[in-house]
Formats: sequence, C-alpha cells, structure tokens
Amino acid sequence: MTSKLKKTKSAGRFGARYGKSVRVKLVSVESKQRVKQKCPFCGKIGVKRLSKGIWHCKKCMKKFAMGTYYLNN
Repeated sequence: MTSKLKKTKSAGRFGARYGKSVRVKLVSVESKQRVKQKCPFCGKIGVKRLSKGIWHCKKCMKKFAMGTYYLNN
C-alpha cells in the first residue's frame, strides 16, 4: 500500500501515470496560474486567469490578453 501522506497536489488526479517529472512540472505551472498576479496597468495584485491567455483585473476592471499560463511582469 502506498502512503496517504504524499503531497501530490493537483497532479494527484493522474495517479501513477505519465511519470514523476511530468507531474512535477504540471504542478509548478498550475500553482503559478491559479494565484492572483500583478496587473500591468494599475500595478495592484488582483489579476485572475479566465481562460487560455485571457486575464481580468478585479481592481481596475480591465480584461486583456497576455501570457498563456502566468503573467511575465
């Protein structure tokens, strides 16, 4: 039996498939894309990802297209 204390985070949905290095890379990308990021227009933290490359700032209410997974400020 495997230990239930392993931290697989969001890649746990794949189980033992696809190899460890692929799942580790996926976790790093998904953890970056889900946090609120800094807006390039107003400079405040409040930008969330809506879909691939579409971002929305809650502070200045701007919707814009930029990086696919996370913003490169």
